[in-house]
Amino acid sequence: MEERFFAAFIHCYFIAFGVVIGGAIIGSIGEFATGDAPLSSIGTIARKLRIWAIAAAIGGTFDAFTNFEKGLFDGSTMDMFKQALLIVAAMGGVKTAMVLIEWLIQEDVT
Repeated sequence: MEERFFAAFIHCYFIAFGVVIGGAIIGSIGEFATGDAPLSSIGTIARKLRIWAIAAAIGGTFDAFTNFEKGLFDGSTMDMFKQALLIVAAMGGVKTAMVLIEWLIQEDVT
């Protein structure tokens, strides 16, 4: 595997992490502005952002589909494997962010 892939792997992890953390915290400011409880809304917002964080981290859903298509129809299984690892990295970033949010707000965000 090439060095550029490892950079993309790390980027995917931290992009997904940042989307969940940043979106939940910034989104809770809107809840505070409208008079709702910001800490409980952080968990709700974070739950809603999980799938979008993964899609943002891997560069959108169409890139993932084209890489899987190349792997299936062109016989390039390495592209499929790399794309699967990028998705796993993004899921790891989301999970880390969810654990951190649970720790901060002292609630179960499942």
